[in-house]
Amino acid sequence: ARGDLADLATVARRPDGLVAYARTSFGGSWADSDGNGCNQRDDVLLRDAVEVRTRPQGRCDHDVLAGTWVDPYTGRRLVFTDLKEPRQAQAIQIDHVVPLSEAWRSGASGWSPDRRRAFANDLGNLLAVDGPTNMSKSDDDPAGWRPRKGFQCAYAARWIETKARWSLAADVSERRALEEMLGYC
Repeated sequence: ARGDLADLATVARRPDGLVAYARTSFGGSWADSDGNGCNQRDDVLLRDAVEVRTRPQGRCDHDVLAGTWVDPYTGRRLVFTDLKEPRQAQAIQIDHVVPLSEAWRSGASGWSPDRRRAFANDLGNLLAVDGPTNMSKSDDDPAGWRPRKGFQCAYAARWIETKARWSLAADVSERRALEEMLGYC
């Protein structure tokens, strides 16, 4: 992770002349990027669940209905009985570890719409997390927001791996924060 971090290009925290970010630049709703018939939300919910109840729906063999997750950001256990109920569905969210607006500022603004849509649905950059915690994270980078100490190493490694895989840049304060978090490894 330290080597990949050193290899990332450097970008200004707020690049001059950058076109304003718009969420729609990364596509609409969750896609079925891997062609398994299920959207990325259901794929992440299934992958990250401790216990899960699913049903087939259309081509998807694992429409997630209920289950238990451990939020990596807080360590809290999340139990939901009906994810078709809007309040419960909002209480567990799929987080872009590297937020879309952060990707925009660090290189995605120059990508094609298809590449941005692929990034928005990249399973390696997605985690099932506590909704309110995800809302507090918003679009902050590691210089502005950090998970609990016990998850900072894994979070930093995933952040760096995602940025390296997608050839995104990092700013100086972001690098400093990532180095600090890697110190917990």
